[in-house]
Amino acid sequence: MKRLIASALSLALVGAAPAFAESTVISPNGSRPSAKGPAQYFTGSVVVDPLYPANDHTSSSGGLVTFEPGARSAWHTHPAGQVLIVTNGTGWVQEEGGAKREIKPGDVIWTPPGVKHWHGATATNGMSHIAITNMIGGKNVEWMEKVTDDQYQK
Repeated sequence: MKRLIASALSLALVGAAPAFAESTVISPNGSRPSAKGPAQYFTGSVVVDPLYPANDHTSSSGGLVTFEPGARSAWHTHPAGQVLIVTNGTGWVQEEGGAKREIKPGDVIWTPPGVKHWHGATATNGMSHIAITNMIGGKNVEWMEKVTDDQYQK
């Protein structure tokens, strides 16, 4: 009898406990609309799939950027730096005054704050990367002039 009362009391206490509120947020695939990379900032066909925005708990935003062959960003800087994680294809990254460097899946690229650079696909292969961009004062990028065909091909 004591065992039955103890079991009933345990069940009553469990049932009386407040419901647990989960704090993990899932942003389902397909719930974040894709956007074409704006022509003023990109050359060629580029699609940006947002992954997450900056919020009260993180000062970075993330996106998956897909470049068709020959597509690239304009020259730009990031006030708080940027990490790129190449997920598919073959691309190039170049900082002003430096050599154009090949990037492939699994490569992780850190561009420090204020470094002028561009990135995109090679002339014959598409490339996708996840961009994690840090923000300062609500700003994560300073766009500049487009990369010329001559700069891209060198």
